[in-house]
Amino acid sequence: MPHVPSTPMLSSKGELNAGGHISLRGNASFNSAYAVSDHFGVLLSGSVMSQNGKKKDFRHNLMETGAGYFTTFGAANDRVLEIYAGLGRGSSERTFKDNTDLGLVTTERQEVSFGKYFLQVNYSSKDKKKLKLLGRSFPLNYGTAIRTSYVNMSKFVISDVKQVAEDNIFIEPVFYTRMALNRMVQLQYTSGSNFGLKNRKYLTAGSSVFTLGLVINVGGQSSNGY
Repeated sequence: MPHVPSTPMLSSKGELNAGGHISLRGNASFNSAYAVSDHFGVLLSGSVMSQNGKKKDFRHNLMETGAGYFTTFGAANDRVLEIYAGLGRGSSERTFKDNTDLGLVTTERQEVSFGKYFLQVNYSSKDKKKLKLLGRSFPLNYGTAIRTSYVNMSKFVISDVKQVAEDNIFIEPVFYTRMALNRMVQLQYTSGSNFGLKNRKYLTAGSSVFTLGLVINVGGQSSNGY
């Protein structure tokens, strides 16, 4: 289950970026980043989800941290290139149910703990285009992130029976648009896909990314056209 990757668009030392996002399926993501210097930033991200259905319950959580390089370029320094790498840990639980004459019965329970390593490249544009809405003009920023993640199970149990652990490599291209509400707050729409490079029975690519969220940016160069 992919979450929204961190795309802070850092520009200078002391800049702080934080955001929260929610998908249609209820997967909640948070991101934070801080520019330690004019070209070095650190990340902290995570996601959590709890979904109860008629035939299946699904829960997962993930925490990850990373660091990397960022730089601005272009005639007005309105382009941002970021390269980050990091690691994380998480777990998931999937319970399959069946409605019988005796009531709701659990037919299978899958429990997984996993570790991950990731490498991602972000390219963002602090564009001068604006959206006119309700008599106001809202500056727009655009960006894309391509993330490669290696995920490896450390624990895999089905109905209390230990299973052979699996691993996989995932490619996650993501595109996002931010509309600046004011100098510090932006509304972000994110869309993306998720592809597994290895043929696995259980550790496969989850749903695509479609989320709405809010991003707060403090410090740094102006990134929203205000």
